[in-house]
Amino acid sequence: MKLPASVRILALCQALYTIGISIQLTLTGLAGLQLASDKRWATLPFSLIILSAAVTTLFAAHWLQRAGRRSGFLLGAGSGAFGGALAFVALWQHSFALLCTAALFTGGFQAFAQYYRLAAADSVGSETKGRAIATVLTGGVLAALFGPLLARSAQGWLPGVLFGGAYLMASLMGIATATLIYMGYKPVHMTVSTKDSTVPPRRLRQIVAQPVFQAALASNAVAYLLMAGLMTATPLAMLGCGFTLADGAGVIQWHMLGMFAPALLAGWLVQRLGVTVLGLTGTLLLLLASLLASQSLSLPAFYIALLLLGVGWNFMFVAGSTLLALSYRPSERGKTQASSEFATSLLAALASLAAAPLLQQLGWQQLNHYAPCLLLLPVVLLLRQHRQSRRSGSDD
Repeated sequence: MKLPASVRILALCQALYTIGISIQLTLTGLAGLQLASDKRWATLPFSLIILSAAVTTLFAAHWLQRAGRRSGFLLGAGSGAFGGALAFVALWQHSFALLCTAALFTGGFQAFAQYYRLAAADSVGSETKGRAIATVLTGGVLAALFGPLLARSAQGWLPGVLFGGAYLMASLMGIATATLIYMGYKPVHMTVSTKDSTVPPRRLRQIVAQPVFQAALASNAVAYLLMAGLMTATPLAMLGCGFTLADGAGVIQWHMLGMFAPALLAGWLVQRLGVTVLGLTGTLLLLLASLLASQSLSLPAFYIALLLLGVGWNFMFVAGSTLLALSYRPSERGKTQASSEFATSLLAALASLAAAPLLQQLGWQQLNHYAPCLLLLPVVLLLRQHRQSRRSGSDD
């Protein structure tokens, strides 16, 4: 079945967003270090991006349902464009407070962009939701290839403002996203059956009690928690092992390729093998990544472990997002997506904030030794959901 044109537009939006946000996440810590009078607060703007995204996720879901996806995605892209421009002004004016304010708007862009994949899933039938989600995530491949290159080349555009050109580039990505949405995005909604249109929406606790929702949330949240925590800790761990910043940048770039390139395959796998097999394969890859990282501090080990971490995250995230899209009726979309995305974003934010202290206390190898314990939850819930779907005769 051919996917709607709106899915391809959302994949391009995902690419532009990921390029813009990767520039901001790469440089915000360094910009904070430059502007903060007390260097202990240097990472505050970085943390504010993540926390703002988590909080805004709740608002974004309800806005998208009530005002429409086109309006919501335009608002998110505009927030990203303004955040990048404001960060440039902060660097120009040497204002740490302005940089922190800019981070809040950048987090808003991230919150709305998280719904690109779910908008794609809602535009197709249940049998192709996984492929639609995976197609949108392939947009991140372009970001993994060109994001770091653009960040390095753009930061020298304005010699008098360190990193200023890179932040203007991030702002341009927001403007480009808004232009693409305004000119080319036409939301597609599946026809609501008479039964679904007459049945009143369920309470949130009823939706959350479903095994399909619990399996979706566990897959998404645990994948994001491990990915965000270990990715944040990786550059610090590598510096502690004597590697250079260039080595760290190379490892993160391969990690980003691992996060998005497999989406080209995940869409096919979820249709051929099913959601459960894809999700369990992702947990296995995350387990292998942690085991490798806990056993070796060599540069190849960092490269392979972070690549496996990215691929495992992708498989678990595609599986979890597909299950999430199957857990609600159209009238329940806003509150269901909001609760899942908020929980996932909040855990990712906490993992990022805790990464440095845990790394300092435990060390890189010990941190990876404990990480796989978290994978038990999605494994159990995915298997339970699979058994229930087989009993009910549905296809997962």
